[in-house]
Amino acid sequence: MLVSFEELPDTSRIWIYQANRPFTEEELEEIKPKVDAFLKEWTAHGSQLQAGYEIKYRRFLVIALDQSVASASGCSIDASVRFIQQLEQEYDVELLDKMNVTFKQGPHVAYKPLKDFKKMASQRSISGNTIVFNNLVTNKHEYLNHWEVPAEESWHARFIK
Repeated sequence: MLVSFEELPDTSRIWIYQANRPFTEEELEEIKPKVDAFLKEWTAHGSQLQAGYEIKYRRFLVIALDQSVASASGCSIDASVRFIQQLEQEYDVELLDKMNVTFKQGPHVAYKPLKDFKKMASQRSISGNTIVFNNLVTNKHEYLNHWEVPAEESWHARFIK
């Protein structure tokens, strides 16, 4: 069951899919109804899942699930991954590659392979103050409060000297 992202409790489970490029406005207009349709039908063992989403910076698809109503099962998580894979194929975009880092460079959002991010850190092109997106957050509260953080406050800190 599709619900408003804003209405979901802070304890809702979060999945963040970062794109290797920004979506165009046209792509977003196509993608939103597809995500709506998927979440309206998303179930776990026959029970409707209460989920919502938002798309941030034209680059992040953030899905939230209210687990107090019903939790995702292995099958429902598999269904969501298949849905994301369909988006990847249809829009020629990477959404499931976790070995990349997204961070802010001024007003821009940059996306780099982890090895390039490490190199930038060693060359001091980025610092502990660089705003990174910590896609390891697990619930809506963490997402709202600890997703966009200085690198020194996230797992990225191990690469900053």
